[in-house]
Amino acid sequence: MTKSVYKIGIFSLVVSVLTGCQVWDTARIKNVKETESTQQNALVFCTGTETCEFERLDLIKIVDENRHQIGHEAIEQGVVRLKGTSLNKPNTLYLSVSPQQHEIVIRFYPISKERAEKLFVIHKFEAKRNYTFKMYRNRGVGTGSLLNVSAPEPLCVDLIEGQKTIRRFCKPYNVLNGLGEFVEMKLNKRQ
Repeated sequence: MTKSVYKIGIFSLVVSVLTGCQVWDTARIKNVKETESTQQNALVFCTGTETCEFERLDLIKIVDENRHQIGHEAIEQGVVRLKGTSLNKPNTLYLSVSPQQHEIVIRFYPISKERAEKLFVIHKFEAKRNYTFKMYRNRGVGTGSLLNVSAPEPLCVDLIEGQKTIRRFCKPYNVLNGLGEFVEMKLNKRQ
């Protein structure tokens, strides 16, 4: 009985510490002061799955892959922003990035929190623009052999600037080994 009470007490302490860190991080993010230069920044969002996380912006670690906590350097550099009131809700974190070329790594969780799909993108972000990385499953009508038709539809991520899709990355399913990589696809001119 004493061991059970001890374990519950330790568990409660750990949960309290983690919750306290998250509350502290939320307050620090909300108190980021906008300056003239940060008002020129591009805003970068991710959506399309229940959870998506920015892993890295250039060399700045944003969200740790294992603990799912925001890196202190990302908060100190003023890169992260919060839409809404809490970090407890998924997809509330977004980035404020200087208008120049950056490498961004994003983790999407299309099926479960245990299996991430990573997208690495180098893009030149323009001042005062909103960008959204949106993941979806490209549902199409398959033709061909039963093996080709039975393969899962590819995962795709559109990079949307404002309301316009400017880049598309798809990860086709490889029927031989099940693995694939995100590959940039050519967009139709009409989009």
